[in-house]
Amino acid sequence: MVKNNNNGKMSREQAGKKGGKVTSRNHDQEFYEEIGQKGGEATSRNHDQEFYEEIGQKGGEATKRSHDREFYEEIGQKGGEATSRSHDQEFYEEIGQKGGEATARNHDQDFYEEIGEKGGKARARQRRNNNNK
Repeated sequence: MVKNNNNGKMSREQAGKKGGKVTSRNHDQEFYEEIGQKGGEATSRNHDQEFYEEIGQKGGEATKRSHDREFYEEIGQKGGEATSRSHDQEFYEEIGQKGGEATARNHDQDFYEEIGEKGGKARARQRRNNNNK
């Protein structure tokens, strides 16, 4: 038994760690999934959307500090592949339309002219490169 200077008794942290080890030896993944689900349900009853937005923001910031661009490319690729396996063309048409509508609400004529110009220049470069091959 690990002891500290608290009259030879374990600290709460030490006792918790010891109890956690015993629990992990006595229970399987299903047990942890079940208690996790119960905890999630209790949390959702006790907290509002703002709570979830705040913890999501904090988690996103922590992940951003500890991961590089390659990490995000990899998870984006995996997510895209999983999404494409589970959705049909209608899904993509619907989200494309929603994205287009949101973009139209949030941007003015200058935005569309600028991206059109960039697209035109990129297409011209592509044609030149293809002709030089």
